[in-house]
Amino acid sequence: MNSNPKPTTAIDAPPLAYRTGQAARRRLGSLGALLLAALGGFLATPSYAQDIPTSPSFVDDFKSFDRTRWYVSDGWNNGSHQNCTWSKSMVDLSNGVLSLGFEKQTLKDRDYVCGEIQTKQRFGYGTYEARLKTDTGSGLNAAFFTYIGPSDKQPWDEIDFEVLTKDTAKVQVNAYIAGKGKNEKLVDVPGGTEKAFNDYAFVWQKDSLRWYVNGQLVNTITDPAKLPSHAQKIFFSFWGSDTMKGWMGAFADPGRKLSLQVERVAFTALGEPCQFPESLACSVK
Repeated sequence: MNSNPKPTTAIDAPPLAYRTGQAARRRLGSLGALLLAALGGFLATPSYAQDIPTSPSFVDDFKSFDRTRWYVSDGWNNGSHQNCTWSKSMVDLSNGVLSLGFEKQTLKDRDYVCGEIQTKQRFGYGTYEARLKTDTGSGLNAAFFTYIGPSDKQPWDEIDFEVLTKDTAKVQVNAYIAGKGKNEKLVDVPGGTEKAFNDYAFVWQKDSLRWYVNGQLVNTITDPAKLPSHAQKIFFSFWGSDTMKGWMGAFADPGRKLSLQVERVAFTALGEPCQFPESLACSVK
């Protein structure tokens, strides 16, 4: 046992001036949305071989919580399909691991609370990597994905890893272009998503999109009509649904607090050197 463990810290949401979430935009109206887009957008710093702008490469191992990078969703939900309210109390940091929780606790009009973070910056072509461990439970979704959409005055583009924790032997990969999906594929996660940390990565280029699990290629898209073309924010979320039974399984109260754990996340812009020895960007071009 570590004789001097790091304290577990509930992460506070950043000040309103930095919030770029959809709820904040709704409250501030169209003028406020334009101001928030200016404050919370990406740094338009073109990278080598980039046709779309991107923020710089980074690695976050969660030794601390970088409030200049991350926005914490708090006090709202994504719609009637979601049975929990995003709460900053469900975002914790302990021993270099970020945890997003799901727990029975009434907040606003929901009986459960859940956790989500997203970057304030947007990122373009490159290698996206995260090291994750999930819990188990039917009716829950543990996700690592990128997204941009109408709340940022952009078309809806998205690239997904989603563990539907009713079956922790698999992860679903998917991509949305202009709000159109139907590119989903379930792929195996040897040993399961809940037994140990696994590495999930995708390499997004102008002419291809490739997903990897523990360094193994599991899916490829090359059809130009199915490739995102807008810089996106990076998200982690853990949430539940009472209504999406066909996809996520019938929800059942887990009877305890569950979590999605994130040990590391990294973005390496296209053409830039890899940033840590285990990075997929060191071996895959």
